[in-house]
Amino acid sequence: MNNNRQLCVGLSLAVTWLTGNGWRRNDSDVESIYSSEFYVDIARRAEAAKLDFLFRPDAMWLSRQAVVESPAFSSVDPTLLMASIAAHTSRIGLVSTASTTFMPPYVVARQFQSLNQLSRGRAGWNVVTSLAGNLNFGLSEMPPSAQRYAQALEFTEVVRKLWRSYPAEALRIDREAGVYADFDKVVPIDHQGEHFSVQGPLNVPEWDGPRIPLFQAGASDSGRDFAARTADAIFAATPDIAAGVELRNDLRRRAVAHGRSADDIRLMPGVSLYLGNTREEAQELYRATQEGLDPERKFARASELLGINLRELSPDTRITPDMLPPPGKVFSQTHANLLRRLIEREQPLLRDLMTRPEVVGSAYWQVIGTVEDAVREIRERFEAGALDGIIAIPGGSPGCMDLTLSQLMPRLSEEGLLRREYSSTTLAGHLGIG
Repeated sequence: MNNNRQLCVGLSLAVTWLTGNGWRRNDSDVESIYSSEFYVDIARRAEAAKLDFLFRPDAMWLSRQAVVESPAFSSVDPTLLMASIAAHTSRIGLVSTASTTFMPPYVVARQFQSLNQLSRGRAGWNVVTSLAGNLNFGLSEMPPSAQRYAQALEFTEVVRKLWRSYPAEALRIDREAGVYADFDKVVPIDHQGEHFSVQGPLNVPEWDGPRIPLFQAGASDSGRDFAARTADAIFAATPDIAAGVELRNDLRRRAVAHGRSADDIRLMPGVSLYLGNTREEAQELYRATQEGLDPERKFARASELLGINLRELSPDTRITPDMLPPPGKVFSQTHANLLRRLIEREQPLLRDLMTRPEVVGSAYWQVIGTVEDAVREIRERFEAGALDGIIAIPGGSPGCMDLTLSQLMPRLSEEGLLRREYSSTTLAGHLGIG
């Protein structure tokens, strides 16, 4: 590892520390999660810890069953949330999410150019194709993955054209001559493609600074190829070091095949943190968070991902690759692939399989332990070439969030893995994008 390299570090604002039973704690402040003040406080603390960015994932649908048990993905609009945070911070990046399957390119281009102007160059776009929500947008079913990514590629091209259609240098603001903008530099894009027809130009001028970085979260074959073509950073589920090394190497190889540099793409896996002052305290936090949650939902999820009815098997049954049918259509092909990979590698007992993050959560790498445990694991993965950064996903309690910001991040700075002071005022600058 190059000793001069440092981690890119983001913090998820998806209130993951209130999922499971976390929201039921007396100190959860769950009543405030739809208020700006709740997030502004976290943003200020994250900026004080010198993080690169805040990251807000999003969903365009709501599971009625899930919201009975926790806040789930019920949330305010992520871009409006980031705009409210922008007014109370000055350095930390603001990465919001918008779907290329459901939103018009012109609206997305305008939202993010507006956020970039309001934050003075701190906006980032998490490009998603969405896994569900089609019935909220007049679609009888979700388009196949390959079709969604083909549309996303054109969508991203249109958005980038719109961002450039009203360049910063077009603004003359010549009061004496009475000329606000240069007519010849504000140019329609006249895009006519397979999926979109957009005239332009955009009605928000480009911010006079580095471009808006793009993030992406799909790890299927189509998702990887899309990321290698377009993304600056990838938010991924890599439950172990081998998964991270394989994904990072594959993304870098694909980026080169598409005419980019391997270093143009950064792998930033989510790390699910259950931190305590002792390992026993962390393990108790994890147990309390998961306690009482419906086991049938876990069995249903794993059975759907694998294509077999696990409820019919004994807990002592060893799950082997020959038990699995050919892969079928599932809600998340990425998570299905990770679960199949686990079975091929370890052939676990069913009782052990049902405790793994690939089943219990979203297949994120989990650290259940002390701050020092987290530092050690992060360094180990960084030196192994399994990541370029992390997106911290605190779990279980507000106390875990506090430990993440007040102790883990300073320790990473002491280890030379995270900056001590900002050297840039823009998200592109934090990420080292020219």
